[in-house]
Amino acid sequence: MQALIPINIVIGDRPFRIKIRPEDEGTVRNTLKIINDKIIEFKKQFAGKDMQDYVSMVLLWYATQPGQTDDAQVSSDLTNSLNKLEEQLDKILS
Repeated sequence: MQALIPINIVIGDRPFRIKIRPEDEGTVRNTLKIINDKIIEFKKQFAGKDMQDYVSMVLLWYATQPGQTDDAQVSSDLTNSLNKLEEQLDKILS
């Protein structure tokens, strides 16, 4: 099992400490940028709401965007898992 690394993130002015795989850090930070930029956009568009409202709007927006599943990443993860399984079977059968 690969070690997870702790990172500090901020969503809507609220800090969180999470643990992720090192290779996922770029994706997580890119997603955070999109989320926080969209929060700012909604703040300008819908003045007078509280942060929870903005985060909820962004969550709904993000979840309904076409192409949110990264098929290439899923395929890569599946290929890696299958390769590991194949190596384990080779060891058992050898």
